[in-house]
Amino acid sequence: MKLSIPDADVLWAGLPDRRKHELTLTVEPGDLDDLNHVNNTVYLAWCERVARAHALREGMGTGALVALGAVPVARQHVITYHKPALLGDRVRVRTALTQHAGVRSVRAYTLDRATEGGTDGERLAECQTEWVWVDPVSGRPRRAPREVLDAFGFQGR
Repeated sequence: MKLSIPDADVLWAGLPDRRKHELTLTVEPGDLDDLNHVNNTVYLAWCERVARAHALREGMGTGALVALGAVPVARQHVITYHKPALLGDRVRVRTALTQHAGVRSVRAYTLDRATEGGTDGERLAECQTEWVWVDPVSGRPRRAPREVLDAFGFQGR
């Protein structure tokens, strides 16, 4: 799959709840770089954090995936940065599983400045990660188990 970042907001609205998750985080001093804004690597860590929280919410944490015989391994990240996040900012991080085909899945992420009223704030960044499903013992690619697809609302695939 060649990744390009689609309009993540349209994707978010049209997907079932089981395929999406969000967290609101606060920028802390350790998140900042020498320019006093959130370091690029922190955005990626936040994306991984919301993805893990989503997987745990659906009962598909690492232990469950290992038991099923397939774990996702990142193949490619594409991040577009729009505005910097600063110390004390609240950031809403959303993820949505947008595609699944064979041994690959794609997660989209949006990172927005959180607002008091819960409405969309300024877009800080967008990200997509392509994941490849692999056998945790052999490391060889394998299809995601049916239980995983069902847990995340990919029924009928």
